[in-house]
Amino acid sequence: MIPSHADPADRVVVIGFTWSPRSHEVRDFLARSRIPYLFRDYESNDRARARADELGVGADGLPLLIFDDGRWLAAPSDEELAEEVGLSTEAESPYYDLIIVGAGPAGLAAAVYGASEGLRTVLIEREAPGGQAGMSAAIENYLGFPDGVSGSELAGRALRQAERFGAEVVVSHAAAELRVEGPSRVVVLDDGAELRAQAVLLALGVSWRMLQAPGCERLIGRGLYYGAAAAAVPTCRDRDVYLLGAGNSAGQAALYLARYARSVTMVAPEADFSEKMSEYLLDRVSRNPDVRLRPGAKVVAVEGRDLLERVTIEDVQTGRRETVETSTLFVYIGAAPQTDWLDGVLLRDEKGFVLAGPELQDREDVRWELERPCYLLETSVSGVFVAGDVRSGSVKRVGAAVGEGSMAIQFIHEHLRGH
Repeated sequence: MIPSHADPADRVVVIGFTWSPRSHEVRDFLARSRIPYLFRDYESNDRARARADELGVGADGLPLLIFDDGRWLAAPSDEELAEEVGLSTEAESPYYDLIIVGAGPAGLAAAVYGASEGLRTVLIEREAPGGQAGMSAAIENYLGFPDGVSGSELAGRALRQAERFGAEVVVSHAAAELRVEGPSRVVVLDDGAELRAQAVLLALGVSWRMLQAPGCERLIGRGLYYGAAAAAVPTCRDRDVYLLGAGNSAGQAALYLARYARSVTMVAPEADFSEKMSEYLLDRVSRNPDVRLRPGAKVVAVEGRDLLERVTIEDVQTGRRETVETSTLFVYIGAAPQTDWLDGVLLRDEKGFVLAGPELQDREDVRWELERPCYLLETSVSGVFVAGDVRSGSVKRVGAAVGEGSMAIQFIHEHLRGH
């Protein structure tokens, strides 16, 4: 078994179809988990196809993962993949001091501070640690990294730090239910496992908002990608790539893709990219000769028989439409909280972001059972806290998420002392 943070000398060979959604998902998981890998296309690489044939694996068994020691996995599930690269998929105990849901910057920071201060902590992540930030090619305005740091490296460092202090990390499982049972807060995972603690921190982050345009759903992973630029490099080498979005994540992705693509065109409905992107980053993007900016525009349709072939772009002001040929479109728009599983348990705003602290004051629908007031990052359910992008009104930045995750531990300690 490969250790959870494999040495760069350890490589995994992934054999699959370049345009397969599942092959893309596997490459993305490995990239975000900082597992070095080499990708070989089953159709165009004769040696890769011959190796798969030697192992008796046909097209139905792809993607195929071959490890240095000769072990191999055919069409692995997320759980099988996580276990094979040394990540835990089951909690060691049903009881903890603190359950953290989500291993993005906020959750990782909370795990480091919680575990280092003596709390028995478990961190639950449905995908690979790092969240949206883990997909970032380069974060250049994070304190202490003057030359920038990739999201996966930052997440990997934080994960090692949390584990060194004793935090337990469970991946490939999502939280499916939250219950209150007396002093306990119960988190039910998607496999039915129940974890109990007196404190829960929701650090769920957000997902990219789905592009509402005809043809999108069936082309996901077939040229249309939500984030995950690093894993999609094989699909965009020497091609004209389009990217929808105007924020820092979009700008960082554009610069990264420009190293490989023939050109990168950024499309955004904002009249000026400065409305969403930091000045330093916009300056770098604007000066890159391989990146083209198209403000005041939106993608209204995508087309392709089996793979993405064309994208239709509409001018927001004039309504004029242009259809361009491209095989790759990356989407970096909006922020969609995945909080439907909390419906009826705690209060959220109209967009699904979790309400906490001052935003709960003077609300008639808050049923607060304790004599003390609600803490700053505490939700409408005592003992359940929220930090990072999923909190209503939060600043959507990596540094802000890390700060909230760290600060939440102080309130959690105070809550636990009251029990």
